[in-house]
Amino acid sequence: MASPKTLNATNLSALGAARLAELLLELAQGDAAMKRRLRLELASQTGGTDVAAEIRKRLASIARSKSFLDWNKVRPLAQDLDTQRSAIMTHVAPAHPGEAFELLWRLIDMAPAIYDRCDDSNGTVGSVFSQVLEDIGDIAPQARLDPVRLADRIHEALCANDYGQFDGLIPLMAEALGTDGLTMLKAKFEELAARPPAISDNDSRKVVAIGPRGAMFKDDYAARHQARLVHSALADIADAMGDVDGYAALHSEADQANPAIAARIAERLLASGRPEDALAALMRAEVGMGVGGHWPEWQRVRIDALEASGRIGDAQHERWQTFERNLNKEYLKAFIKRLPDFDDIEAESKALAYASRFPDFHQALSFLVEWPAIDDAARMILARHAELNGDHYWLLGSAAEAMEQRHPLAATLILRAMIDFSLDKARYKRYPHAARHLQTCTHLDSKIYDYGEHADHQSYMVGLKARHGRKSGFWNA
Repeated sequence: MASPKTLNATNLSALGAARLAELLLELAQGDAAMKRRLRLELASQTGGTDVAAEIRKRLASIARSKSFLDWNKVRPLAQDLDTQRSAIMTHVAPAHPGEAFELLWRLIDMAPAIYDRCDDSNGTVGSVFSQVLEDIGDIAPQARLDPVRLADRIHEALCANDYGQFDGLIPLMAEALGTDGLTMLKAKFEELAARPPAISDNDSRKVVAIGPRGAMFKDDYAARHQARLVHSALADIADAMGDVDGYAALHSEADQANPAIAARIAERLLASGRPEDALAALMRAEVGMGVGGHWPEWQRVRIDALEASGRIGDAQHERWQTFERNLNKEYLKAFIKRLPDFDDIEAESKALAYASRFPDFHQALSFLVEWPAIDDAARMILARHAELNGDHYWLLGSAAEAMEQRHPLAATLILRAMIDFSLDKARYKRYPHAARHLQTCTHLDSKIYDYGEHADHQSYMVGLKARHGRKSGFWNA
């Protein structure tokens, strides 16, 4: 049972309302943030309308402020903004969702002015605005907004989205917009696409950046920015309307030959129940797959499409091939999961044997440890110990730890590889870790009855002192 002196709600309530009120007033003296919070709580007693009025006044006060805040002074501002956000959602939204929507929009509309006067390099203010945007998306369907006005507002917001405060707005507002609102918004961005910014051809064009391709002019930048905005908005609208063909049409033939873009199109086709069309979209990028690069999404979607179209054998074949290329354990798990009973045991054994012979020793070790197949990993260590690279400490440390109990010799060889690398390369910052690894080797020595072709612990120590006896930073660590 908690002591009566413990600070908790039960013990404090025993003080009585009057005493607690006196304490709150005393603590609020000189604390503007606490005073504002108390006023909001008092206003909530008479309904959301009074709270809305208090919030509106506070937002106006924040908007009027012009003083610049360094990064270490931003947190109180962020807390103030989040207090207003929380009050809107807690006290205004339940009874007045339309009013709550307007207040939240007013709050996020202040983002450019606030960013201009503070150093938000740690993202404290940005995280508040991200939550405000999420709240806007949650409250909008309840606010019964006019789709025409909402489409206008979203269009204006995205065209003035200089700080990214409205990123992801369309998916959040899709339900509130409905089909009519989305159609209107689409028309607005199509109209914007039809009138790109004019490109000047005179010598007075303003240079805004210098890159590998030369100068970038202000009007060029504006044109590219508008093109990206239109493309992103129309893609979001197509997704919100379930218009897969419309999404695909936003990409040129050259774009659709890019495996990453082909995968995005195919994934949407697959989700709409069109696996054959998804496979066709992926085939347009098959040439691009062969010219290098890493395109994991293309492979993943292709296998999903093969399975959805009933080509189970082809899907399994590609899962195994993908595993063989890079030892991807997720593809192997998916392959084994779809095999009949008993076939899965044989397939796993085959996969582990293949991994043990894989050309990239450390990739193989990582796979075997993570699978987990510790016995196979230990056998590979003993057979291929010359390939150990002690610089791979992030992998070797966990591998050695996994083998200490059942395979002390394999664990010792791993630890020696890290010790030798640290000392041979004079990586003095690693000396304390190397010394700890040597202590572990000493401990494991009592568990090893046959070192085979390898030096026993005493011989290893003699050789280590002969080569690195003067490295006091290691021996004294």
